[in-house]
Order: sequence, then C-alpha cells, then structure tokens
Amino acid sequence: MKSIEELRAIKERNKGDVVSRNEKGVPTINVHMGTCGIAAGAREVLTAIMDEIKTRNLDKIHVVQSGCPGMCINEPMLTVTIPGEKPYVYIKVTPENAKSIVLRHLINKQPVQEWLLNLDK
Repeated sequence: MKSIEELRAIKERNKGDVVSRNEKGVPTINVHMGTCGIAAGAREVLTAIMDEIKTRNLDKIHVVQSGCPGMCINEPMLTVTIPGEKPYVYIKVTPENAKSIVLRHLINKQPVQEWLLNLDK
C-alpha cells in the first residue's frame, strides 16, 4: 500500500464486512496508525487483519484505527479488546503475526504471550 487512495479503496471494499462500531459486546482490534506505526508497517498489518477476517468469514469483530500510543520503538502495535477482559497490547506485529493473532486470540481464545507488551507475571 503506497497511498491514502489505496487505503480508501480497501476501506470501501470492506465496508460491509465489519460490524458497526455501535454494536456492543463484540471484540475489537485497534491497529495503531500513527506516523511511526505506518512507517513500521501498520498498513500492511491492517490489510492482513482485514484479509484474515474476510477469509474466515468473521462478521462480529470491530477493526478500528487510532493514533500513536507513544511507544514508537514497539511499532507496529495493535490492541485486542474482548468484552469483559483486559485489553491485550501486541508489539512489533508483522502481517503474519497479525493473522496468527486473529486465529489464536480471537478464534481460539488464547492470547499469544510471546508478542504481548502487557504480560501478567
């Protein structure tokens, strides 16, 4: 992805594939898309997540974007929030890791410990 036009085209293509942000009680994936995140590959991570959700026909997941969380050294970052649970912050996410997070965390309900920032010890 090289331009905002490409990002808009992806958004338009996928508009009907994700649930409304107003729907309560569904998992959310927040891809942090500040300048540092984009430079580190956040657009490719976002695209991988959207592709994986579409491939697996997951229709009850919010995918949102936000700005920089202030930890540029850990970019690309994403946060998975499942209702009733604490948020899970993933760091240095690659497109392949993002696909695995969808499968392992959102489908199989097993957070991927080795990629988490906020480990409880």
